[in-house]
Amino acid sequence: MGRYILRRLILLVGTLIVTSLIIFALTQLLPGDVARLILGREASPEAIAQFNQRFGLDQPSLIQYVNWLGGFVTGNWGTSFSAGNPQVYGLVIDRLGNSLILSGFTLLIAIPISVILGIIAAVRENTWVDSVVSIVSLSVVGLPEFVTGVILINIFALGFGWFSATTPPFAEIQTLGDWLNILVLPAITASFVLIGYVTRMTRAGVIDELKKDYVRTAKLKGLSPRQIMIRHVLRNALLPTITVIAISIGWLIGGLVVIEQVFNYKGLGSLLVDSVKQKNLPVLQAVSMIVVFTFAFSNLIADLLYALLNPRIRLS
Repeated sequence: MGRYILRRLILLVGTLIVTSLIIFALTQLLPGDVARLILGREASPEAIAQFNQRFGLDQPSLIQYVNWLGGFVTGNWGTSFSAGNPQVYGLVIDRLGNSLILSGFTLLIAIPISVILGIIAAVRENTWVDSVVSIVSLSVVGLPEFVTGVILINIFALGFGWFSATTPPFAEIQTLGDWLNILVLPAITASFVLIGYVTRMTRAGVIDELKKDYVRTAKLKGLSPRQIMIRHVLRNALLPTITVIAISIGWLIGGLVVIEQVFNYKGLGSLLVDSVKQKNLPVLQAVSMIVVFTFAFSNLIADLLYALLNPRIRLS
C-alpha cells in the first residue's frame, strides 16, 4: 500500500508541474498589454515601464515562470493588480474558504439523497419507482443552473421570504441561521446536478452487484436483504460513485461560476471570472492552480479509497 501511495503522489506532483506550465503559458498568451489595461490608455511610457518592472513583467518568460512557481510553492503568490494591490494569497484563501463552505454544504445535501435514491431505484429495478427516479435524475441534470437558481429565488426568497435572494457581506454573517439563510438555495441549485449523476451511477453499480453470485450465496446463508446491501453490495457498488464524487469536489470548488453569479456569492469561481475580465494575472494564475490542485487531490483521495476498498487495484 505504501508503494502504491508513493506512485500516486509522484503522479500528482508531475501533474501539477505540467499543469502549471500550461496555466502560465495560457496567461502569457492573453491578448492586450497588461500594464496599459491596468493603468489606462493615457498612461505614459514611463509609468508602464515602472509597472512592468514592479511586477516582474519585463523579465524573460522563463524567469517569470520560475519566480512564480517558486513563490507559489512557498506561499508568496504575489500582489494583485487590482486597486490597493492586496496580497494574492490572502485574497484567494478567503474566497477558497467561502467555496469550501458552499461545497461542503452541497455535498451534505447531494450525497445522501443520491445514494439513497440510487439504491431504491436499483432494488426496484424495472418498476414504476425505478422509472420515476430515473426520469427525475435525468431531468435535474438537464436543467441549466441559472434557471434552477432563478426559480428557487423567485419561489423561496422573493415569494415566501424564507431565504435571502443574494449573499450579504460575509462580515455580517454571525450565526448558524445566517449561514443557512445564504447557503441553502445555492447548495440546492448545485445539488441538482450532482444528484442526477450520482444517483445514476449508484443505481448502475448496485444493479450490477445484486446479480453476482456472492449475493445469492449470502441469501442462502440466511442474511437479510439489509445485511447483504450494507455489508457486501455497497462496498463494491459505490466504487465508481467515489470517482464521480471526487471529480464533483473539484467542480464545486472552482466551477460554481454561474451559481455564484446568480446568488452574488463571493467564492473562488467568481474571483476567477473577475481576474479574467481584469487580466489580473497573479490572481488568475493562483486561482487556476488551486482549482487544478483540488481536482488532482480529490482524484488522489478517490484512488486511495479505491485501493482501500478493493485490494486488487493496489496489487496490480
